[in-house]
Amino acid sequence: MADTLVVTPTYNERENIEKIIRKVFSLPCNFHMLIVEDNSPDGTAAIVKQLMQEFPDRLFIKERRGKLGLGTAYLDGFRWGLEQGYEYMIEMDADFSHNPDDLPRLREACAEGKGDVVVGSRYVDGKISVVNWPMGRLLMSYYASKYVRTVTGMKVMDATAGFVCWSRRVLEAMKFDKVKFVGYAFQIEMKYTATKLGFKVYEVPIVFTDRVLGVSKMSMKIFKEAFFGVFNLRLRDWKHY
Repeated sequence: MADTLVVTPTYNERENIEKIIRKVFSLPCNFHMLIVEDNSPDGTAAIVKQLMQEFPDRLFIKERRGKLGLGTAYLDGFRWGLEQGYEYMIEMDADFSHNPDDLPRLREACAEGKGDVVVGSRYVDGKISVVNWPMGRLLMSYYASKYVRTVTGMKVMDATAGFVCWSRRVLEAMKFDKVKFVGYAFQIEMKYTATKLGFKVYEVPIVFTDRVLGVSKMSMKIFKEAFFGVFNLRLRDWKHY
């Protein structure tokens, strides 16, 4: 059995889903994939189920009743992966903004003990590695990461990154029912929680490419949750102590 599960949430990804699945399974590593599908009206689930006949021992689907949020999708995927016995679980988008060719690098860094959590980072060594983003969004993302580091005290350069390899022992140590955020603030909260539990976060440089096909799920509501959620993380700590 493979020891690594790639967890990919989907909502209306019919343009990308078959391509991303075939790309992952073309890699030399024996990755498994779990698609966490939020009842997409565009038929994404049907495409996945068709491919499951071709890859019966590597491709799996978890169908949910609707669009319940990125964070809960990943948590459902992690729960499933823990039950199945995987040692490493990797978050990855379906839209090729995360390059599947980087999957082995993330898994290897985690397996070699460089980090208990390995982040595919857009901001390493002072460089910004993003393709096809307008300048406004690029600057917003970069300074949002600086804001997160300032407020939380984390040393992670790309705290909002969604391309992440988690070792089993980190996920087992977390209390998923205590995770509060469902949007992109989820990414910050998970990394922050891992560091508070004493686990090491290691960053591997990647190039992030904005989606070409399909529609971005980013919204002002999601951005506000991330912005104010960071302060709430620290406030929660102050109340605790």
